[in-house]
Amino acid sequence: MRKVYPNASFTGSDAVISERPPPKLLLAADTRKEAVLTVWKKSLLFNCNGFTVFDGKGDLVFRVDNYMEGNRGEILLMDATGKPLLTIRRKKMSLGDNWLVYEGETLVNPRLSVRKTVNILNNKCLAYVIPGNSNNRNNIMYEIEGSYSQRCCSVFDDKRRLVAEIKRKEAVGGVAFGTDVFRLIVQPDYIRMDFAMALVILLDQMFGSSRR
Repeated sequence: MRKVYPNASFTGSDAVISERPPPKLLLAADTRKEAVLTVWKKSLLFNCNGFTVFDGKGDLVFRVDNYMEGNRGEILLMDATGKPLLTIRRKKMSLGDNWLVYEGETLVNPRLSVRKTVNILNNKCLAYVIPGNSNNRNNIMYEIEGSYSQRCCSVFDDKRRLVAEIKRKEAVGGVAFGTDVFRLIVQPDYIRMDFAMALVILLDQMFGSSRR
């Protein structure tokens, strides 16, 4: 198996993080530059689905390891060291595909509510994000457009600024990457890095192979 990034080594079907000091998590306050992440739809744990995310230097920044059969109603986004950053939980007793995003492992006071669009008149919009647990469609923070199956999505804020993009990763040495390896491009001035990754996870739940 070829390496997605050189700073993480893999043996067989298991993924092993190279022994080195844990990288610093890249947050909005750390940089004003565009951040380009490589997202690999594979867990670092054996026999477990999830995501592994590297920065432009090849350092691990995010991971999802509890993306398992029977546990799809709750997903934990962690940093490289395994520290919980966000808990993503399907909203109970709701119509449609609705999810809540919480800080850390708490399940009170959600930061975001993410909902799949069901309006057939607006087929460009895949999902929209509202602060907290609000039901107010007039208070949209972010709107996601494009095609997740093609790994071609754009995230716009309430001022229609492009704050994040999902794009296919370019082929290297004539060997093309499949849809399990792609790029997440984030503008940290306008959206938190972990929030952007949470949106990727939820798009996979709504439109990806995890939707079963």
